[in-house]
Amino acid sequence: MQLDLSHPEFQAAIPIMQQIEAAGFEAYFVGGSVRDALLGLPIHDVDIASSAYPEEIKQIFKKTVDTGIQHGTVMVLHGGEGYEVTTFRTESGYQDFRRPDKVTFVRSLEEDLKRRDFTVNALAVKHDGTIVDLFGGLADLDDKLLRAVGEATDRFSEDALRMMRAVRFQSQLGFAIEANTKRALQTEAPLLAHISIERIASEFTRLMTGIDRDAALTTMLDSGLSAYCPGFENHTDELRELTELKDDQLPSAAVAWTLVVHALQVPATPLLKQWKQANALIETVNRANTLIDAKQVSAWQLYQAGEEAVTVASQAAEWLNLPNQWQAQYQQLPIKSKQALAINGQKLIQAGVKPGPQLGQLLTQVERAVVSGDLSNEPDVLLNHALSESQHN
Repeated sequence: MQLDLSHPEFQAAIPIMQQIEAAGFEAYFVGGSVRDALLGLPIHDVDIASSAYPEEIKQIFKKTVDTGIQHGTVMVLHGGEGYEVTTFRTESGYQDFRRPDKVTFVRSLEEDLKRRDFTVNALAVKHDGTIVDLFGGLADLDDKLLRAVGEATDRFSEDALRMMRAVRFQSQLGFAIEANTKRALQTEAPLLAHISIERIASEFTRLMTGIDRDAALTTMLDSGLSAYCPGFENHTDELRELTELKDDQLPSAAVAWTLVVHALQVPATPLLKQWKQANALIETVNRANTLIDAKQVSAWQLYQAGEEAVTVASQAAEWLNLPNQWQAQYQQLPIKSKQALAINGQKLIQAGVKPGPQLGQLLTQVERAVVSGDLSNEPDVLLNHALSESQHN
């Protein structure tokens, strides 16, 4: 079987492979780019695997960078771009259940592919498009099946993150997980405790925003993987409620986490900090959930939430079947930020208001009055109101 390599990412890298082959070595496209090309999905970075050892790659090409030479990876600079070429290798001794203690360079493509996670990721392609399929990956692609290469328990004990990758791929690709591979998720789930939360969070977020979120989240819960995720330990039932929402793909990580926080009924900040999420995301999820949990939402609450959080809350509300007009109401606000207020502290000082706490209080009062529609956002109107209030105080 041949793979169409007309995509620009492949075309740009083919000369690298041809040069390696001209030096007497093998070179193949491997990994996600091959899988995605066969599925008709967008292609991003292409990976090249070769029988040439790192020092041999450096002799073949004039410009290289040692990006991960201890693991056999050398970046070849060509045409203003960098292409990572990794030597065929075997791995052993995974004491931390994530990275191998020992990497051995080999000349055998089969030995290299044997260590990969799933059959659909263990396909190799020559520069002419010829596909090398040693583990039934093509059949599994046709059957939309995710199957571990070799013994699933071995693959998961080597790198426990592969279990989260399994459920992430289930969601992203819409594939089912093969029976033996699914059983291994249950037996090996405790090993997930050895994996950094940053890596787990990356996989979980991609799971939640995939095309088959419900099936993948169900697998994650049924296998027990969720028990080794911070804040999820005793919330299986609450998380399962997320599988009962409408099937449409979630638009963003912020919406996904907003739904998780809402389902668990816990404060967003402590949970998301456990998951090492960015402060900006935490703030957005906090504000979005404040709107969702409010019985009535005022103009001031919408204003304080800001456009991004209002959008996230509105999108999350769709999955929760909560009727709302938040986005329309937000767009109708007289101002969207303090910078849009027709007066500022400097103008108040020029008008005779003394600097100090009272000045800030006056500005906030004026801001709220404009947002609520009690005052029009005109300099004279706001200035007169502020001066009147300052005199009363």
